[in-house]
Amino acid sequence: MTDAIAAAKAGDETAFAALTGQHRRELHVHCYRMLGSFDEAEDAVQEALLNAWRGLDTFDGGNFRAWLYRIATNACLDAIRKKDRRVPSVRSFAEVPWIQPYPDRLLDEIAPSEAEPHALAIARETIELAFLAVLQMLPPRQRAVLILRDVLGWQAAETAELLDLSVPAANSALQRGRATLRERLPQQRGEWSVSAPSEEERALVRRLVEAHDSGDFSTLSGLVRDDVRVTMPPEPHCYLGLEHLARHGRIAEEMGEWRAVPVDANRMPAFASYLRRPGDTVFRAFKLDLVRVVDGKAAEFTTFDSHLFPAFGLDAILEGK
Repeated sequence: MTDAIAAAKAGDETAFAALTGQHRRELHVHCYRMLGSFDEAEDAVQEALLNAWRGLDTFDGGNFRAWLYRIATNACLDAIRKKDRRVPSVRSFAEVPWIQPYPDRLLDEIAPSEAEPHALAIARETIELAFLAVLQMLPPRQRAVLILRDVLGWQAAETAELLDLSVPAANSALQRGRATLRERLPQQRGEWSVSAPSEEERALVRRLVEAHDSGDFSTLSGLVRDDVRVTMPPEPHCYLGLEHLARHGRIAEEMGEWRAVPVDANRMPAFASYLRRPGDTVFRAFKLDLVRVVDGKAAEFTTFDSHLFPAFGLDAILEGK
């Protein structure tokens, strides 16, 4: 590490890329938690790495990873200040219009090993959409403190130093952040924390996909709760109940033929949908639905556009009949 840092300080961009590359994904996930947006997290990481390269001479030989986290966190705080985003309350994801999904296949790049079950459980619980939405309510530094302490497991002194706070100020911010989470997240942790989708959840999504593709609303309605909720960030709408779901189904049927592919996002089951409009010859990327499952039925669909299909390893066009 010392030799690599010395080489990077001497202007070796390859050495710098090797040093930072091993931390890039975890920095991206950190920025994603701070900002709630996959795209904005990418911008923040790019800015952080550029700042790290420009300021490499200021690195004093301490913990290089912590130094990168300081720079990435400050990049996020700068981005938040520029956009002045405030979320007074969260009743649905629609109230956080910038929220985006995160592909599990990329999360797996930094997943702790099986020898670290506690760390793995925390990673899963704190990437779920409900948690991310509530995080956006917290003041920026309070948000950063909570993520660093409760998600990444940093000590109070480390967190305070990174954010240029006193230890009492960092502890106070942490307590206020925890209080907001307790107030806003479901009291029963099982309602919002998630592990990898179970086989039962995957089987449910497969049945949803079949009903979705065939336009079989009768079957579909038996797979969802009567109080099912549908949100479509960034649209500021929240639809409740089977009647609204049926209306969306009728609109979808009029649009053309559908094909869906199961995927995983934010440690939640999901499916990507392709649409072949009348007169077209191929199915084109259209939307991504994350599914929250409660008691064996779909309780919520969070629908995003196809913008992030490449991040999920999905093609823009689906061939087939």
